[in-house]
Amino acid sequence: MDRIRNTIRLARTSWDVLQKDRELALLPVLSALLTLLVLAVFIVPGLMAVDWDGFDQRSVDDEPAIPALSYLLFVLGGAAAAIVNVFFVGALVAGAHERLSGGDPTVRSSIARAYARIPGLVPWALLSFTVVNILRALRERLGKVGNLIFGAVEIGFDVAAFLTIPAIVIDDKGPVDGFKTSARLLRTTWGENLAARVGFGLLGFVAVLPAVLLIAFVGVAGSAVVTVIGALVVVVYVGIVFAVISAMSGIFQAALYLFATTGTAPAGFENAELGSSFARR
Repeated sequence: MDRIRNTIRLARTSWDVLQKDRELALLPVLSALLTLLVLAVFIVPGLMAVDWDGFDQRSVDDEPAIPALSYLLFVLGGAAAAIVNVFFVGALVAGAHERLSGGDPTVRSSIARAYARIPGLVPWALLSFTVVNILRALRERLGKVGNLIFGAVEIGFDVAAFLTIPAIVIDDKGPVDGFKTSARLLRTTWGENLAARVGFGLLGFVAVLPAVLLIAFVGVAGSAVVTVIGALVVVVYVGIVFAVISAMSGIFQAALYLFATTGTAPAGFENAELGSSFARR
């Protein structure tokens, strides 16, 4: 119960910090829009290269239904999307760091700070993308036991890498040094950190739940026009929730890194009990 209460307290504090710089919530929106654009550039040509007429014959034909070109485009699209995601998370952390350090960030200043860290952010995006996809491929190929083992490894990598982007953005570390720093900081603190991350996810789920119930009700009781309007409202609402939760998570991420590396809670988090998040086990 103490961990749950502390997670709620940290989320509330992150929300209070976000209220001072609401424009930071635009960064996840820009990330999502650019990711969709990048995926369209790569995925659509990849799908067009597939021989759909012969797709159902893959069991009797020697040639694969999906050509190598499509696989290549899909991989390139995934890598490009990973770079976009990491870049904008870096921008969000940069903006949060500026605010927590007493500054007044803007979308432009946050993106500019992330742009200056591209030599660290892009290699990290490619490295993490490669590691995660190798682990997922191993999970699929090695059956239930492999799925269990490499699924745990994937979760462990994700937890260990949680503070890599703040290390790159705030302290200008390289991707490998940033990951080592993140793993070192979380070696004895993963419990509260993981609880907080799950807490933000649950907070987002609870916030989205009314929209899901609304669209279900409209779909059953409303006309086609009302259903379309309701769906559009839900999409906009879910997008806003996603942007706000992502922004709060970035603020929390930056605050945790600053506390872990300096031992002092940043401005705005003095009463948020960050110390319990990093209590040694």
